[in-house]
Amino acid sequence: MTSSSLNAVILAAGKGTRMRSALPKVLHPVAQKPMVAHVIETAQALGADAIQLVFGHGAEQLQSRLSDYAVNWVEQKEQLGTGHAVQQVIPHIGDDDTVLILYGDVPLIQQDSLEQLLSAKGDEDLALLTMTLTDPTGYGRIIRDSNGVITGIIEHKDATDAQRLVTEVNTGIMAANGSAMKRWLSALSNDNVQGEYYLTDVVAMAANEGVNIASSQPHSVSDVEGANNRVQLAALERAYQKRQAEQLMLAGATLLDPARIDVRGKVEIENDVVVDVNVVFEGYVYLAEGAVIEANCVLRDCRIGKNARVKANSVIEGAVLGENAQAGPFARLRPGAELAKDAAVGNFVEMKKTYLGEGAKAGHLSYLGDAIIGAGANVGAGTITCNYDGVNKFKTEIGEHAFIGSNSSLVAPVRIGDRATTGAGSVVTQDIGDDELGVGRARQRNISGWKRPQK
Repeated sequence: MTSSSLNAVILAAGKGTRMRSALPKVLHPVAQKPMVAHVIETAQALGADAIQLVFGHGAEQLQSRLSDYAVNWVEQKEQLGTGHAVQQVIPHIGDDDTVLILYGDVPLIQQDSLEQLLSAKGDEDLALLTMTLTDPTGYGRIIRDSNGVITGIIEHKDATDAQRLVTEVNTGIMAANGSAMKRWLSALSNDNVQGEYYLTDVVAMAANEGVNIASSQPHSVSDVEGANNRVQLAALERAYQKRQAEQLMLAGATLLDPARIDVRGKVEIENDVVVDVNVVFEGYVYLAEGAVIEANCVLRDCRIGKNARVKANSVIEGAVLGENAQAGPFARLRPGAELAKDAAVGNFVEMKKTYLGEGAKAGHLSYLGDAIIGAGANVGAGTITCNYDGVNKFKTEIGEHAFIGSNSSLVAPVRIGDRATTGAGSVVTQDIGDDELGVGRARQRNISGWKRPQK
């Protein structure tokens, strides 16, 4: 490939009628990200100097959903075929550009497949990404002469019986010299049954000019598969997840069933990570060496430390688990929760903006919000930090090796000292000093001769 500017053109104007949705087709998600966003990010990773996004249906939804991406918006007011769509971009193509045609509903195209295409193009005017299929039914066939030179593309419905035996098909993805592409696009005709301008016609034009048409093939069929309905969309989702699972295993993870995890963001791992079934990763997740994620967990924007364990059915969001820390089963760690080394929370414990010190424990059935809990502290079952008065949030501090009795309500702002204890069932409204016992509950009365109410 020469040093010319790379100008990526993404066709995203289709309505997607077969999706049966008010959402434009290219906004339907794979791994919770719009299909077209995957394509944009691949073009960015490829080093595209400019990205032209050709849009039509659902303009407001597209521009709202993709507002964070640096693309040039090019409107196709009428959908008159793929050639017509690319024609709209002519004013934005430089003669010396390398023009790369991509599709907003083909989200799994990989960077290295496109790098191979651009490398195959080199200084040629045109290169096609083709695919060899066992069953090419319905696809346009790549026609070559006796010397293997590409001479054109013939659509399945127009192909002869002999041509239909060809298994090399057109994917629609191509790279071309800017000046040549503009010349071919300007010469396109809509003199066909559909009355549309076909981008594939530029291939025959190039062949008629004697242009050497290069080609390459992607790494897998899923690279070039699109989605026209929700069945195909689901197939793309599974293909994407299979690819993510394989990458994790190659990086050192043991997946107890690779078909039953979902990656909806980015996961980075160290060696010897173990992930059980039905785990969902969202946002950015980091798993350190030896981390174990048990079944049915959701991890979102979090860091799991060395040899830490997230037990079954837990939700970890915006949180950090230190080395050897444990959470769950059925724990919920919300943003700002942090477990230090060897700290542990058990079943039905919820934490938010709370630091649990080294070796500290909260075994079960507690809410810990806006708190700092010292090393070695023990938080009994049913403990609640009462951090919100309806308007403002307040902090609770629990000292090192403090013991919080079961069913304690700690009314913030309040401080429990080092090695302090609260009696079970206490409502604590005042600070408790180091080594003190705080009891905040009504004195028990036993009434003799008590008669239960009767119907």
